[in-house]
Amino acid sequence: MPVFASHSNIFADMFSSSEMRSLFADQEMLQLYLDVEVALAQVQGDLGIIPTEAAEAIATHASVEKIDMDRLAQRTLIVGYPILPLIEQLSEWVPDGLGQWCHYGATTQDIMDTADVLQLRRALDLVEADLDTLIAATGQLARDHVETPMAGRTHLQQALPITFGYKAATWVAMMKRHKARLNDLRPRLEVVSFAGAVGTLASLGSDKGLATQKALAKKLNLQLPDITWHSTRDNFCEVTGLLALVSASIGKIGLDIALMMQTEVGEVFEPFMPGRGGSSTMPQKRNPIGSELMIASGKLVREQHSAMLDAMVQDHERATGQWHVEWQALSSAFVFASGGLKAAIEVLEGLEVKPDTMRQNLDVTNGLIMAEAVMMGLAPKLGRQVAHDEVYDCCRRVNTEGIEFLAALCDNEVISNVAEPHEIAALLDPINYVGAAPEMVRRLLDA
Repeated sequence: MPVFASHSNIFADMFSSSEMRSLFADQEMLQLYLDVEVALAQVQGDLGIIPTEAAEAIATHASVEKIDMDRLAQRTLIVGYPILPLIEQLSEWVPDGLGQWCHYGATTQDIMDTADVLQLRRALDLVEADLDTLIAATGQLARDHVETPMAGRTHLQQALPITFGYKAATWVAMMKRHKARLNDLRPRLEVVSFAGAVGTLASLGSDKGLATQKALAKKLNLQLPDITWHSTRDNFCEVTGLLALVSASIGKIGLDIALMMQTEVGEVFEPFMPGRGGSSTMPQKRNPIGSELMIASGKLVREQHSAMLDAMVQDHERATGQWHVEWQALSSAFVFASGGLKAAIEVLEGLEVKPDTMRQNLDVTNGLIMAEAVMMGLAPKLGRQVAHDEVYDCCRRVNTEGIEFLAALCDNEVISNVAEPHEIAALLDPINYVGAAPEMVRRLLDA
């Protein structure tokens, strides 16, 4: 098996999207580090903290293409963090000794955290776009099947009729709530980190330090922190919490679809592609591969969020090891989440829905799925408890004798005295007992 499935040449496109992988690649990460260093130099040049010619020279020469990657990796292994080794190289690129003004008054985590925020902002843009696509795909399913009857199931047993549009609309609602959560957390995440060694800006002094922080935030289009946050990581953990919620919801949809794809059910199918979901020995198989990836993604992202929760418990003003956990867990959460989102889009945009099979499955119990409907229809004439007991007896006959529910009801003397056969038959029509499901769907889609 590979070290990381999400970066395997074989498995990568199953467990992640290429766009998200690219965003978290070394080149992108290092360029963001350099971008923050450049922005810092520029605002300090404007404030007169460093020479303006130094700021201009740093901006001119800070390019990821210049990095000696082998040297950077070797020095990072020794130092334990990549910023000092990166600054060593950046300082050498800038002529006339002006590179010595870069990283002025900053500490490693200032640069890395701020770059991470910029990276996560772009990653959330990708997630939000995928959520919009899923809202559209599930919304179309809900709209197309608002009145398509199917069996609602509780505890894996047929319960009462619903519509497939109603089921799909519950998926729409989840995705809409997740998008709202995403937009709600952005102001708490998109905050600059610039505070120095222990967060007090002592290296620059209060006035210059706060002025630099404010200018850097404006330069990068980030918010100012209410106070230094580098050892309080609830903001980053909230992000993986969102991803865990999104991925768990996608897993729920995947499980629903996988169950509906079972041979004995056959109510929906993932989009057909020659060989998709095939078996090495059973030519007839059409396995729910996309749904399986949706389920797996949810499990993997939840593990990363668990690690992020653990990493929140940091000591004093700089973490001893917990910060390093984030370097793996945070990016992995996004990458694995992108795989689940990608699989969900592929499945839901091309989902094959089988209304005829859904209708047939409503009849597999010989009508018993409509027992509550019959009981409630007879209750005004017989009283609820009497209706319940008489219908219960009819259900027992269906189960023991194998007759149709309609026949058992019509044979019942108490019931036949208050209802004609055609009235009983109407009570047994599933489309007459989906309650407010169609109206709920329309209300959601019109909101």
